[in-house]
Amino acid sequence: MSDLNNIHIAKITPLSAPAVIRESVPVTEEAAKAVQNGRDTIVKILSGEDKRLMVITGPCSIHSKEIALDYAKRLKDLQTELNDKIFIVMRVYFEKPRTIGGWKGLINDPHINNSYAIEEGLVLGREILNEVASLGLATATEFLDPIVPQYLSDLVSWAAIGARTTESQTHREMASGLSMPVGFKNSTDGSFEVALNAIQSSRLPQHFLGIDANGRSSVVSTTGNPHGHLVLRGGHDGPNYDTESIAKCIEVIEGRGIEASIVVDCSHANSSKDHNKQIPVLDDIVAQINETPGKIKGVMLESNINEGNQPITEDLADLKYGVSLTDKCLDWERTAESLRKAAAELA
Repeated sequence: MSDLNNIHIAKITPLSAPAVIRESVPVTEEAAKAVQNGRDTIVKILSGEDKRLMVITGPCSIHSKEIALDYAKRLKDLQTELNDKIFIVMRVYFEKPRTIGGWKGLINDPHINNSYAIEEGLVLGREILNEVASLGLATATEFLDPIVPQYLSDLVSWAAIGARTTESQTHREMASGLSMPVGFKNSTDGSFEVALNAIQSSRLPQHFLGIDANGRSSVVSTTGNPHGHLVLRGGHDGPNYDTESIAKCIEVIEGRGIEASIVVDCSHANSSKDHNKQIPVLDDIVAQINETPGKIKGVMLESNINEGNQPITEDLADLKYGVSLTDKCLDWERTAESLRKAAAELA
């Protein structure tokens, strides 16, 4: 009888268990403190107990440990400077959703050469998160593959569920068990009802298939995550950060009788995919917060050492330093300038 299984599978490569990889890159004492402080502070910001604005900023995607740590050291100095008004969380994104094809991020292809050394990517991702947190910074990432949190989540203070996966039952179940606050992005069409459904779903206990720390297939049972919130990133019809859109969003949230704070993504459709327009979006949000303090608790920026983006070159030595391989980013100087301005203007 012919084999009916795995017809289109070219190869299955065993992967070290989460416990093994976590042990190979143990969390430093400094990193553990920063991760926990980040989680606690973000929860207080979302509840209104901490009045500072949360700012999640960093490269669209991390492709170099050296560049990530260069950015992190600059960000740490800026956090110290602006700490009274702003709480900064570094965007440390390793997984990139792809509509059709392309580089899927440092975990999937850490050597950026289609070698797909995923175990090396997981180890490198832990090293980067560990070193960033050891500087005293809170960290943020998007969890795309539902197995990855078992390898990295102990080093993450804030997690995102992307616009393409907010509707996914698998990701709602995963979010219900995550140990940190989770932001659900609105759908790519700009509607936020699906994200609100996801927030409510992730607050419930869930039972699903996953793996344990030793890599065994397991039934995972969760308590539910009470710290889900909405991330507005615009959609096909345009931005949704304006006063009218925010008011409508708050009306729907209150109509459902749920508590859900709002974070505004200044990039993506809210900036019409023009990285330069992130700054006026940030300015507008600061003005809205000053005029009507309430549901808006944070903003997101895509920022790198240098401006714009670049294609992946055949010889990686030809890549420009500190320039994104994915979405276009603001340069460091304008990032720091815009955040200093925001801190000065926040009431």
